[in-house]
Amino acid sequence: MNDELVHCAVSDGVAVLTLTNPPMNVVSMALTRELAQLLGQLRTDRSVRALIITGAGERAFCAGSDVREFPALIEGGNFVERKLAFENETFSLIETFPKPTIAALNGLAFGGGLEMAVCCDLIVAEQQASLALPEIRLGAIPGSGGTIRVTRRIGEGRAREMMLLGEPIDATTAHHWGLVNRVVASGRALLEASILAKSLAKGPKEALASCKRSIGDAFDLPKQQALARVLELSDHIFRTDDCREGVRAFLEKDANPSFSDN
Repeated sequence: MNDELVHCAVSDGVAVLTLTNPPMNVVSMALTRELAQLLGQLRTDRSVRALIITGAGERAFCAGSDVREFPALIEGGNFVERKLAFENETFSLIETFPKPTIAALNGLAFGGGLEMAVCCDLIVAEQQASLALPEIRLGAIPGSGGTIRVTRRIGEGRAREMMLLGEPIDATTAHHWGLVNRVVASGRALLEASILAKSLAKGPKEALASCKRSIGDAFDLPKQQALARVLELSDHIFRTDDCREGVRAFLEKDANPSFSDN
């Protein structure tokens, strides 16, 4: 992987971005730049139908921000300008990625690592994974979207527990809370994510993208505006070839019970 901090591989319509900043894959400003560049390229790549983000090694998906960068930024008084603003923009590229996204947590996901993961549509975590937003222990707050995105996933009470105490939770608890979608055996997060991603990559592209947008609207827009957007999206979807083919296939199967699902 040479000196790259984010490795990209594309196969069978699935792009896999692997954070490669050993030993804990922390988010440095350089890593954020590479991640933003790759997300921009993959966003418009027609060969890519789904995206996975994971970490290299067995210890961590991502242990958060590179704290070694903090002192100079704090002293310079430009922490937000030089780091957080661009980090937020980059993580938002994941959240608004027009194709299905999956985070494969192969180890701990702390701070900015968890904030990155919750930008994905689905999260698969290995059973030994640990998740936390421990910024409070540095006298800081989760500044890259965690206070919003994690709260959306798990609710206010649990979010307060995670962020005010800063204590890690295990994968089973994270699954129970709705923070992760699936818990798998050690060493199988990427495999499980790949199975999901390949299935999604075969799905109706326009419908998947519109579904992602409408789910976001449920949080971002007043109810009546969100409902109106559903109608707009549906008007577009029902004009697509994928929808026409889906309806045709369903009616053919319904008319012929012996029609194979394969």
